Amino acid sequence: MITASPGARITPPSPSTDWRQLWREAVTDAGELLALLGLQHLADRLPPADAGFQMRVPRGLVARMRHGDARDPLLLQVLPQLAELDEVPGFTADAVGDMDARAAHGLLHKYHGRALLIASGSCAINCRYCFRRHFPYGEEIAAAGQWRQALEHLRQDDSISELILSGGDPLSLATSKLEELGRGLAELPQVIRLRIHSRLPIVLPERIDSAFLNWFGSLPIQKVMVLHVNHANELDPSVDAACARLRDAGATLLNQSVLLRGVNDHVDALAGLSERLFAGGVLPYYLHQLDRVQGAAHFEVDDARALALMDALRARLPGYLVPRLVREVGGDASKRPV
Repeated sequence: MITASPGARITPPSPSTDWRQLWREAVTDAGELLALLGLQHLADRLPPADAGFQMRVPRGLVARMRHGDARDPLLLQVLPQLAELDEVPGFTADAVGDMDARAAHGLLHKYHGRALLIASGSCAINCRYCFRRHFPYGEEIAAAGQWRQALEHLRQDDSISELILSGGDPLSLATSKLEELGRGLAELPQVIRLRIHSRLPIVLPERIDSAFLNWFGSLPIQKVMVLHVNHANELDPSVDAACARLRDAGATLLNQSVLLRGVNDHVDALAGLSERLFAGGVLPYYLHQLDRVQGAAHFEVDDARALALMDALRARLPGYLVPRLVREVGGDASKRPV
């Protein structure tokens, strides 16, 4: 929790448990975020207009940031930086080849046996390193039109046994819209597993409410929830409770992180994250090398350092707590080990 210094103006999270209300109350102005953390003096370092990518962070996550600390690892993930304006060779708008993998409206088919639905273009938090920060969501949302095109493609390809919901964040959708998808999946007997990639159980754990759990728990297929946590400080008792509810609904919980300069690029941070995840019932899964998206070059950690960190992590932790270091390369048949 934030410890306020004398005179600091700290706005606590709303007492509401309605995730939609908490979403609406998110901080969207970088100047306000700095003021909440006692860092007003850094406002002149902000890029104009958030570098073309709006800032958004739920107040519950702001409350987990360290007051007065400009290097707080949670703050650095969401605060716009002037470095986002730099044009760096090799950093592009479509870092992982999404546009070449489109198979139907809102559906990407990159890997054998799996297809990915761009379920929504909205997120409760806009991470500054997001590999889809330039994605044309207005043209590629599967939920538009009641998922029809995506479901029709799946119906015609019986090799697809796992459906992945991504975005944006699929849990930004109303539960009624997810129920609509569930009815469509009931007509696809070859799909035996649903995997949801979401940041909401971490940054807005109130989203894991009874309506969602009633739908999710009733699905008659295997369920995997891949969370996205980069630092142990993102986890608190409210997140632990949300994870427990997901497990009770039948989900296997995995975590994927991104290796980020200044955020988690040291062994203590990575080991602490793995230990804290496992204590909360979540298994470390992937540690991604940064997707080289335009505007995120200042987060990159070179491969030599990444491999050294993995060696140090293996020396410290049991094997089941060591995530696999990978990168995504457009056109590859799977994630590429580093």
